Amino acid sequence: MAAAGNNVVVDHVLSFAWRLSDCLDLLDPEHVVFVGVRCPMEETVAREAARGDRPVGQAASQFHQVHAHGDYDVEVDTGVMGPRECAERVKEHLTHRTFPTAFSRLRSSRTGRTGG
Repeated sequence: MAAAGNNVVVDHVLSFAWRLSDCLDLLDPEHVVFVGVRCPMEETVAREAARGDRPVGQAASQFHQVHAHGDYDVEVDTGVMGPRECAERVKEHLTHRTFPTAFSRLRSSRTGRTGG
């Protein structure tokens, strides 16, 4: 969809390094706005339990890995921000984008490394 020129929103848990590596290989880094969606561990675990459709402990086991790469274009914290505030933060970023993008920086930093 993105390669065909469509704007897409991808919600992807980067639970393994190779998941980010795949995204870096597939997506044009200058057209990606990489949004870090954070939430405190306690809230993440509570939301997982309330959903009831995930293995217990999955959120906690992935908590540190999903942000291990450490670089985003913009970040939101759903533990303290509501959906509208998160959307406004991303919208504001879009009007003041900077380059190189997080995806460009991450591509450059992984030169010579492989995803695991």
